[in-house]
Amino acid sequence: MGQKLLGELRRVLRSRHYSRRTERAYVSWARRFVLFHNRRHPAEMGEQEIEVYLSSLATHDKVSVATQAQAASALLFLYRQVLGRDVRRPTRVLRPRGAPSLPVVLTPDEVRAVFNHLDGVYRIVAMTLYGTGLRLLECLTLRVKDVDIERREIRVRQGKGGRDRVTMLPESLVAALQAHLAQVRIQHQGDLAAGAGRVALPGALGRKSPGAARTWAWQYIFPATRMHLHSASGQRRRHHVHETAVQRAFRNAVRDAGIAKRATCHTLRHSFATHVLEAGYDIRIVQELLGHRDVRTTMIYTHVLNRGGLVVKSPLDMLRNPSLRSDNAFRQRGVMQQPPDAF
Repeated sequence: MGQKLLGELRRVLRSRHYSRRTERAYVSWARRFVLFHNRRHPAEMGEQEIEVYLSSLATHDKVSVATQAQAASALLFLYRQVLGRDVRRPTRVLRPRGAPSLPVVLTPDEVRAVFNHLDGVYRIVAMTLYGTGLRLLECLTLRVKDVDIERREIRVRQGKGGRDRVTMLPESLVAALQAHLAQVRIQHQGDLAAGAGRVALPGALGRKSPGAARTWAWQYIFPATRMHLHSASGQRRRHHVHETAVQRAFRNAVRDAGIAKRATCHTLRHSFATHVLEAGYDIRIVQELLGHRDVRTTMIYTHVLNRGGLVVKSPLDMLRNPSLRSDNAFRQRGVMQQPPDAF
């Protein structure tokens, strides 16, 4: 498959506002598909070749169900949107064996231990992940305008699936976040004085409002330590801190804390959901906070349903204020007769 078709695949993905991560994944699957079939052009192949390749992923490469599903979506997009072929979703495909594994969850004491082995921006990012249930990239791509400290809420723009949602800003995080933002603002003012201070803007906003890229509201809350030169415009820009840097720092913290679990940054999201449900909050509220389209996705964390919908207190606040989870507080709210001592 030539670079021309790969370029067209990228162009169509961008025209439909797919994320760059999805773009890289789809292009990679298209390339692997062609290599698997001895470099035959996709136009010369069809549903049978797609089924053979997807089955090979399960039987030979031992991929997970989610990985196989992503490969199928990438190939269907290639055929339907780029080649204009109305191919059907494969039905005679061998599926990966085994049920989906349960997520790794840290206990509250383990969360504290990890926090104690993090510092600087990595500690604030980790606290945000656990205190809000955000995905790592949702957290790192937050802009200053997305955090309303007065209302104690965070607005997630274009999260997974292109959906917006609102989650809480933990009370315990406010002071640290304000101090962090004060330092970020000083850095931004220095960038402006040096003739830089721009960030990437979503969609067509950069063309419609070019001056917005230098405003404080559009700056990343967790900016990178160094600026980069944007090749297309020649501008010096500051991206957000790279996810691999946060992931590496978190891995080291888990190791230094002596935690014998395969924990990643995403484990803090799993822990958020589990601890909020253990505290007695309604699974539908947790579904909204996590941004799940279907409540069945949220149900992996617990089988306890309909414990009453309340204004949710973040588990990060519960770590620092045990009174929020006292028996009396739960009884007064009528959540349950004997609330679990989650913290």
